Amino acid sequence: MLSSTVPSQKGWLMPKALCLIGLVIASLVLLLFLLDLVLGLSGLITMAPFRYVSVLMDIIFMIASAGLAYVAWRTYREQR
Repeated sequence: MLSSTVPSQKGWLMPKALCLIGLVIASLVLLLFLLDLVLGLSGLITMAPFRYVSVLMDIIFMIASAGLAYVAWRTYREQR
């Protein structure tokens, strides 16, 4: 009966790890598309990762990755 009242510590690492992985991936995607936008606007199109194909694509992916980073950070803070 005691085991049902004591919270289990089993599996506490996986949710935190997934939140941190999501945060890292979102940050990398944000930096990649930000780099593409900045290099494309500065005229260095050959150095841009996606060759500055679409400004709208860069902006949408930056917004989406910022949203993922926010959700991952908030979820990580709830896991504490």
